[in-house]
Amino acid sequence: MKKSRISIAQVLGELFLTAGVVLLLFAFYEAFWTNVESGKLQDQAQQELDEQWKNPRQNLTPELGEAFARMYIPAFGPDFEFAIIEGTDENDLLRGPGHYEDTQMPGEVGNFGVAGHRVGKGAPFNDLGALETCDAIVVETATNWVTYRVLPIDGHPADCLSTEQQAKLAGEYSGVQGRHITVPGDVGVLAAVPSLADAPATEGIITLTTCHPQFSNAERMIVHAMEVENLPKSNSDGSGQRPSALEETA
Repeated sequence: MKKSRISIAQVLGELFLTAGVVLLLFAFYEAFWTNVESGKLQDQAQQELDEQWKNPRQNLTPELGEAFARMYIPAFGPDFEFAIIEGTDENDLLRGPGHYEDTQMPGEVGNFGVAGHRVGKGAPFNDLGALETCDAIVVETATNWVTYRVLPIDGHPADCLSTEQQAKLAGEYSGVQGRHITVPGDVGVLAAVPSLADAPATEGIITLTTCHPQFSNAERMIVHAMEVENLPKSNSDGSGQRPSALEETA
């Protein structure tokens, strides 16, 4: 009776098939299941934030892992709303976009840095590559609405900025781009004036960071926007005038 032989090609084929199945399962886990888990944690963070703002405390400095603000990007649609978490470790980013704790707070002069996942884990920054010059990024705190506008991308003029701010883009802020790709270790993007380590800040900046390309940690996508409006929540219940930027669409 003739014995069948298993060829090297057959073994390799089986290995490649198994590897393909494993990769598909991993992609499903990253792109779907972690979104479900993060969605539950983000909902919990939103509820905690609502409760915190209803019953404000004297110490306004957030603790690590705590939600303290909300982010809206109208160009991504009316449903884009995320509670921002203090801290950027894996547990923090699983709950939502995370604030780099050594950077400024929203509305302050300097750089308010926020990290977020691009694939899976809620993927709050999945579409950062679609942002355009002057698109709004709105941050809501317990007391204020702070609106930032994306700085020039691909040479498009930022006519949404004041004349003074536009002049600064040709001066001390000339190295600050609306969007660029860099290496993971480029901490200069989080400097008070991004990319200028010792320069004194004269404007409020928000910096968003995420992985690039998708499904990879090889590089970082960076988005910078400049503060253009800071509205107080005038009423005692925290309501009041909302920024008109929230009504913009893509």
